[in-house]
Amino acid sequence: MKFAVIVFPGSNCDVDMYHAIKDELGEEVEYVWHTEEDLDRFDGILLPGGFSYGDYLRSGAIARFSNVMKQVIKAADAGKPVLGVCNGFQILLEAGLLPGAMRRNDSLKFICRNVELKVENNETMFTGAYEKGEVITIPIAHGEGNYYCDEETLAELKDHNQIVFTYHGQNPNGSLADIAGITNAKGNVLGMMPHPERAVDSLLGSADGLKLFQSIVKYWREAHVVHA
Repeated sequence: MKFAVIVFPGSNCDVDMYHAIKDELGEEVEYVWHTEEDLDRFDGILLPGGFSYGDYLRSGAIARFSNVMKQVIKAADAGKPVLGVCNGFQILLEAGLLPGAMRRNDSLKFICRNVELKVENNETMFTGAYEKGEVITIPIAHGEGNYYCDEETLAELKDHNQIVFTYHGQNPNGSLADIAGITNAKGNVLGMMPHPERAVDSLLGSADGLKLFQSIVKYWREAHVVHA
């Protein structure tokens, strides 16, 4: 399986994402600059964290208009796995690939620490290696991670089982319904504020994030089995 790590001006978690895929997962991966106009050669698309375009206007608001985003949308429409982490999640929201919006943390302060997440849905291509209800430890690092949507959208997220991760024990940012990660209705686009790529080795304090990337590869391989 071959992954693209999309790099915007201001991305700073692209190296972490690349390391997680190449060194921990053992799959092919390339950095792809925001001007790229063809992602057809990739099987999975990863939008890393950081401060794309300095977070001017709103987080992700300018990155959403980058050339590469047309190709990210094309990949999502084709059913390819698309993962946006932290700033990547914010970009997916701005691009309309996921519903809702991000607000400043309730504390109005940047938060950087480990948090506990509960796996609400383990039947997605991103969570198949987890148990439903499993509590995992993943780090966060954001100032605008307070997820918000209207009541109708929240009801749809719940009805379609699109809420994949919630904060467990303590909500660090005020996110509505403790939401930490959601998918689109089709289930192939995941946005999450916590950083699974920073939790792929026990030396980092947790290896719980590695299962997410393993889930993607397992799903992809099972979907692309060549029957004799």
